[in-house]
Amino acid sequence: MPLTGTDWAVIIAYLLINLLIGIYYRRRASGNTAEFFISGRDVSWWLAGTSMVATTFAADTPLLVTGLVATQGIAGNWLWWNQCLTGMLTVFFFARYWRRAEIMTDVELTELRYSGKPAAFLRGLKAIYLGLLMNCFILGWVTRAMIDIIAVLLGPAIAQGKVVQLAIGSHELFHYTLGDPRHTALMICIFVLIPFTGIYTFIGGLWGVLVTDLFQFILKMGMVTVLAWVAVTKIGGLDQLTLRLHIVGDAVRNTGTQTANPLAFFPDFHLGMTTNALWTIPLLSFVLFMGVQWWSSWYPGAEPGGGGYVAQRMFSAKDEKNSLGATLWFNIANYALRPWPWIVTGLVALALYSPSGGLTPSAEFAANPQQGYVMVLRDFLPPALRGLMVAAFLAAFMSTIGTQLNWGTSYLVNDFYRRFLVRHAKERHYVNVGKIFTVGLVLAGGYVASQLASISEGWQIVLGIGAGTGAVLILRWYWWRINAWSEIVATVVAAVLTFALTKISFSGNGAVVVAKTTLITAGITTVAWIVGTFITKPEPTKTLTDFYRRVHPSVYGWKPIAKQCPELPQVRDFATNFVNWISGCVLVYAAMFGIGMLVFKHWLSGILLLVLSGIAGWLIFWNLSRQGWDTFSGTEKTSVAAPAAAAES
Repeated sequence: MPLTGTDWAVIIAYLLINLLIGIYYRRRASGNTAEFFISGRDVSWWLAGTSMVATTFAADTPLLVTGLVATQGIAGNWLWWNQCLTGMLTVFFFARYWRRAEIMTDVELTELRYSGKPAAFLRGLKAIYLGLLMNCFILGWVTRAMIDIIAVLLGPAIAQGKVVQLAIGSHELFHYTLGDPRHTALMICIFVLIPFTGIYTFIGGLWGVLVTDLFQFILKMGMVTVLAWVAVTKIGGLDQLTLRLHIVGDAVRNTGTQTANPLAFFPDFHLGMTTNALWTIPLLSFVLFMGVQWWSSWYPGAEPGGGGYVAQRMFSAKDEKNSLGATLWFNIANYALRPWPWIVTGLVALALYSPSGGLTPSAEFAANPQQGYVMVLRDFLPPALRGLMVAAFLAAFMSTIGTQLNWGTSYLVNDFYRRFLVRHAKERHYVNVGKIFTVGLVLAGGYVASQLASISEGWQIVLGIGAGTGAVLILRWYWWRINAWSEIVATVVAAVLTFALTKISFSGNGAVVVAKTTLITAGITTVAWIVGTFITKPEPTKTLTDFYRRVHPSVYGWKPIAKQCPELPQVRDFATNFVNWISGCVLVYAAMFGIGMLVFKHWLSGILLLVLSGIAGWLIFWNLSRQGWDTFSGTEKTSVAAPAAAAES
């Protein structure tokens, strides 16, 4: 796809804006680690929440959704739609606790909740395990997605041995002879895009990341919406799109393959548990998603009990009310607002490029359906808009890379270097070390990207390694008996099982195999950490009472410890939080499906679902108001403990 001078000007302008934002916040970020990693705990809910959404909107996300739509239909998105359940759990059960803990990283919680050498070992293990190993897998698959995007955009020129030129008028500014598409794309990512992101990340710290995330999210959402609208218009409108999908379905069925309706929001379970039918997901996969995965598996952006960069944004919030508001806004925007432009474009790609019945059948699409999104971009967008869309993909890539670099570095500095190597240096020293670690993560992430065979390989490894660890991450807030060994056993067993099960052959298609291995890992890991909990000693009473006084969790699983703290009223807010959780899930899913119904012109169903979403939102507001908004104030511990505000009899 040739890029004009206008396209290049737009892309360069975008990059410069990001750099200027980082430079603007350089003084605030250079002062101390609290400013560099958590913005001095002074961030409003809307900025923290938008940053969470921008981070999860990575370069791989539109491609992943397009691939799911092409092979599993709209229903395939339950792979990640199920994570709304754990997201809303974080909003109402954990957001206040995280902010109340007043720590810098979620890994730091280990030595607040546990004690002794096991706690110190766990903190160091998680700092390296999450900050380096898991973070590099995430950086790798996101970079891999950007490599695929660049390879498609520049592929025709590369294949013909042409050059990439940057010219204004007749004046040539840049001239480069292209070789292998993927090699060239890898070089661009490793030596241009990732280092550039690293520059504004270590210059501006989390403030720079937050504000660039806001700018990038507006650009991304605007352009994916424009692309969806242009694509539908080019194909002749939604009615014509629906007709073309029916033609594609008939052509596929003529080959003897069973198919479901690609426009269905839920799977077609009549096609069987292990079938290779097109445009649906097996029953076993749906059971995994809705019954097990959302609470049992650690996954970036949807950690059970909160964690990762979501927790980092909660730490940065002004108070508990802003922490709750940030996570609530994140879940609404993440699941209800983002998906439909991607889904619509994915359906257009299926109608256009499907080898069976598509308007312009493509072997490239058949080999890798995820590329359909970039192919629509390449074929339909005019100059200038094309440059803006490339800038939007850069924004998707850079917002995720920026957060992963800052978040991973916070672990390596705060929970490894500062905790175990250099304990009493000046704040500026730790900030400078953080910048060095940022450069190291840039190089490590680029290396992992070069080794991954596909985008899905990266996220499957991360999802598998985290299977079974979720329950202990949830219960450590609500059950005093959880100890450091509970987390150590869960972390080690899940990792060992993930790699061991890759050596075993399971029957069924790819989705069924993933479901089976995840269920086995989650089941064995859960049993292992429960056994590990009861064969080891509880944490010392002083550690538990200090944690209870600081966080003041619900009393139900803390009764033996609550008796040691008679000065604190016993909080009994589980029922209210549960109602808010259910209402939050209804709010998001009703809004998501309501918007989808309106997109496909099912007006009455869409309006009724949006009304239901509004009622659920009103119920949440009423419930929180009834509790008292001072419950969510992080400025005074007494207000947290006030019986009228925090306790429910």
